[in-house]
Amino acid sequence: MKKYFSLIVLLMASFIGKAQSGNSEGEPAVKTQQPVSQVKIKVFPNPATNVVTILGLKNTSKADIAIMDISGNTVLAHQWTIRRNVLNIPISTLEPGAYIIRIHSDEQQVRTKFYKQ
Repeated sequence: MKKYFSLIVLLMASFIGKAQSGNSEGEPAVKTQQPVSQVKIKVFPNPATNVVTILGLKNTSKADIAIMDISGNTVLAHQWTIRRNVLNIPISTLEPGAYIIRIHSDEQQVRTKFYKQ
């Protein structure tokens, strides 16, 4: 009787181990990625009229900058160099409203919003 009990405990432990480590075919479980740390940036003035300034960016020679309206339509796209961790974007041609700025480079990906008066 003790042999059967030991065998049942061993089989249960084996089954539980497989259930926690992957699928029934012995493949490892998929690990979830940890969220990317948020970059602390400052956007000012907000609301802006002619230029919006973004502080706290990583320096790069090539950053793709896109400004989208609240509907997601790209209204301005340009490639800039970021120096001294700051970026000044001229926005005088934009209509008043809410906008999203997307900054994409090898060093970072940032999304933030601002308002145009």
